[in-house]
Amino acid sequence: MTIHNMQTTTFDKIGFEKWKEIAVQSLKGKTFDSLITKTIEGIDLQPLYTQESLKKPGQTNHAEKKEAGWVIAQQSYAENGKQFVADLINSIERGNEAIVYDGTKPLQWEDSSLAEIGQLMTKYPVFITNTAQNDSFLNVFSGISETERSLVNGAISVPDWALPEGFTNIRTTGADMWKVHHNGADAVTELALTLAQAADSASKVADFSDFEKDFFVRLAVDTHFFMEISKFRAFRILWQAFCSAYSVQEASYVPIIATTSLRSYSKLDPYVNVLRAGNETFAAVLGGADVITVHPHNIITGPTTSAVRLARNIQLVIKEETHADKVIDPSGGSYFIETLTSELVEKAWGLFLEIESTGGYEAFLTSGRLEMLLEKRREEVAKGKQSLIGTNVYAELTDTDFTDWDGLQLDGRLAEPFEKLAAQRKNDEIRTVLLTFGELKDFKPRADFVSGFLATGGMHAEWSPMFSDAQQALHWLTDENLDYAIVCATPSLTENVLEQLIEGCSHKFMLDVAGKYDDALCQKWLHAGLNGFIFAGQDKVGKMMAINEKLKGGAMDE
Repeated sequence: MTIHNMQTTTFDKIGFEKWKEIAVQSLKGKTFDSLITKTIEGIDLQPLYTQESLKKPGQTNHAEKKEAGWVIAQQSYAENGKQFVADLINSIERGNEAIVYDGTKPLQWEDSSLAEIGQLMTKYPVFITNTAQNDSFLNVFSGISETERSLVNGAISVPDWALPEGFTNIRTTGADMWKVHHNGADAVTELALTLAQAADSASKVADFSDFEKDFFVRLAVDTHFFMEISKFRAFRILWQAFCSAYSVQEASYVPIIATTSLRSYSKLDPYVNVLRAGNETFAAVLGGADVITVHPHNIITGPTTSAVRLARNIQLVIKEETHADKVIDPSGGSYFIETLTSELVEKAWGLFLEIESTGGYEAFLTSGRLEMLLEKRREEVAKGKQSLIGTNVYAELTDTDFTDWDGLQLDGRLAEPFEKLAAQRKNDEIRTVLLTFGELKDFKPRADFVSGFLATGGMHAEWSPMFSDAQQALHWLTDENLDYAIVCATPSLTENVLEQLIEGCSHKFMLDVAGKYDDALCQKWLHAGLNGFIFAGQDKVGKMMAINEKLKGGAMDE
């Protein structure tokens, strides 16, 4: 009977080598190595991880959080202290669980508003960043009665400022990787610099136990999902190793404060930033962050009430609908995550030792290595090796707000070069046309590619009628007024029409061609008057800057 056959059916066990054999067959001539992804950390991501991928079969990395869940720490954005309090109370009523103050844009505070904040601090944790010692917000601590100060908990980082006595549950010594992250640091570098900054802070105190109980870490979480999960997990293992070097057998628990990175945020198609924030937040949750702040999608140009609500709801959806807050180390046991965590631990510890042997944290910051990493990231984005959806790929030519919010000081966003290009093209009257030859199926792939390429620089391109030869195109161009044209056709058809086009119209407008060609042919065309080429893998920023300079006669503002 059929049911009997089903009950007795067994499945063959397929080992890694058999899987690899089948995978290679599906690659249509490519090698197995083409499935390996190389990261900026110097780690090769394999297409498949098995138990054998672990250094010791069956071994996992045990350095979990103290307890499940995390604190939703939504930042409040306001123009004055009174509005800050109102917005904070509103956000707490709608799911926020902490007081987050960023002093980049100091506010004017009245005593009554500070008193309200002080009362809220006895009920909700407080987290303070980017704040100077003369910021009037800090007066809130003096206004809290000594009997209630032990109720206040959280983490604050204010240089050259001493917290009043009695706040025994507030941590004030931190390793904040926000700036080095946006200056180009990868996961390995962030982890190593976290330890280096911890070593620097530990060297300034007499008792290491006092330091470790006062220490906290603030990490930016980027869009490389699995790498970021592993980064958070790796820190806890590294922290145990770090403490053991100080003869501490059982390391104190260190809270990890996660903040969504702005490295990939863009003014172009800003709603994509909501997706980036969701990706980053979930990675922080699975990695074991204790406190999470999610930036609104339009924080670069100025956060709105609806954007702050969306940012807060990202955490609420994850907490209420995935139940990830009920599990400690939800990613633990994954062969991929465990292997990646181990690789990060090994590489970060090695780099940390190197940093310590060559002058420490401050010396590394001035070594130029962060600048090299940032330049590498920018190059990958410019050439399309790393995608920023809506910015360097799938760009939409829509109305864009290019203003900069004064409540944010940030360098290192990867979208900035494209934003500058798009802003330059915002109100121009340049007419760009794609000259199409052959049937639709012949030119459409290149025409689509060129349209997308130009859109990343804020340039709209219209398509010409379909031409069969150069004479048709030249006849049509007689009555057209344009500034820039790109020939889109198959390679063979391009070679047939291009020389006539160059001769007939290159003196009237700038002419490019889509695709890559033999060097000798390229030089011949360029010598005849062709401006250049547009092709996959090209530096989009460099090409668009050159186009703008030629069309306008001036370089793009730096």
